[in-house]
Amino acid sequence: MSGGTGPVIEPLDIDVDPAAYATVHGLLDEPAADAALTGRELEIRALARDVVAREVAPRAAELDAGGGFAHDGVQALARAGLGGLIFPEHLGGTGDTNVAYAVAMEEITAGCAATSLVFMTQTHTAYPILLAGTEELQRAYIPGLLDGSRYGSLGITEPDAGSDVSALTTTATPAGDGAADGWSLSGQKTFITTGDRADVIVCFATVDRSLGRGGITAFVVEGGWPGVARGRPFRKMGMHGSSTAELFFERVAVPRANLLGTEGGGWSLVMSSVVKSRVSAAAQGVGLARAAYARALAFLIRLHGPRLPDEETFALAGLRGRILRGRLLLHSVARRVDTDPGVSPGEIGMMKQACTDLGFEVSVEAARILGPYGDLAVLGVERCLRDAKVTQIYDGTNEIQRLLIGRETTRAWEGRA
Repeated sequence: MSGGTGPVIEPLDIDVDPAAYATVHGLLDEPAADAALTGRELEIRALARDVVAREVAPRAAELDAGGGFAHDGVQALARAGLGGLIFPEHLGGTGDTNVAYAVAMEEITAGCAATSLVFMTQTHTAYPILLAGTEELQRAYIPGLLDGSRYGSLGITEPDAGSDVSALTTTATPAGDGAADGWSLSGQKTFITTGDRADVIVCFATVDRSLGRGGITAFVVEGGWPGVARGRPFRKMGMHGSSTAELFFERVAVPRANLLGTEGGGWSLVMSSVVKSRVSAAAQGVGLARAAYARALAFLIRLHGPRLPDEETFALAGLRGRILRGRLLLHSVARRVDTDPGVSPGEIGMMKQACTDLGFEVSVEAARILGPYGDLAVLGVERCLRDAKVTQIYDGTNEIQRLLIGRETTRAWEGRA
């Protein structure tokens, strides 16, 4: 029996050398997709790739192995001005398109999916405040979320209310002589990204469970207020550099000024907000597919030189085409979000479902192509696979997305009958 430990596999050059990272990922800058991007969107992509290559990707393996928090990477992205792409300038944003946000999210995810999850949660927290908050609420909370000085969480999911927002049991009851004096908030949230350290929480609760969706109301809650408690972060399969925890609210006093929109208007706010979160998840899917491809390609070239065996060449060619199709779908739907306020839930659902399935399936195939090497943590393909799985689950499971797509198809058929 051999006493050896097997060959020593060094980290990939793309993990330690920003120039190597840019070269390998530049191979997937497909002209067919780039032709539809504006000069500004290409500029955002180049900026994001540069920051990721220098500040994000080199930390990804350590974050995954040690279960730390992606603070340094998120701060680097914020310093580069990438934290507020879809927000107006007066609140600290840059007023860019959803396509620019999508290409930036793809770049961040390709370098470190966990960092992208923390990054996008900042946007997901700030966006409902932009949509429904007063000017005072916007100025009080959005700039800090965009510049990374405050972390945010979106408090929707509950132990017994996952995809069914109308079944929320977290309750807001009028304080004092009525809602004019604010609310007392009590309940529990689970699977909350950055929940263990959130300074700003957009919490969805019901003011009357008998009203179903009509009772759902949104509030801005500060993490340091009396009555707010947090559970320890969960141990997870993937996304180890992003924390996920429970939140507990015990008679938290929420002032009237921290109501988002109108009482009972929370359901429509959720539906308006998930458009952005599903663009984020779809971009993660494309980014993870690209990361798995790039890692497999980089190692195979190290192993065989630039002339790869036919089997690997054919397999990678197939993946390249699939990634291009996913990127085209992501960009086209994000452009629709920019130009058409009537973009349908089915369109958003197809993008989210197809792109996140792509991320997982390409990661599985990249691991297969690498054979026994695909399981090695040092190469990072198995990390892509683990990170990709949750993107099919959060922001509306892909089963829910298929249900939305199917219902939209049925309604369209019935409308023409």
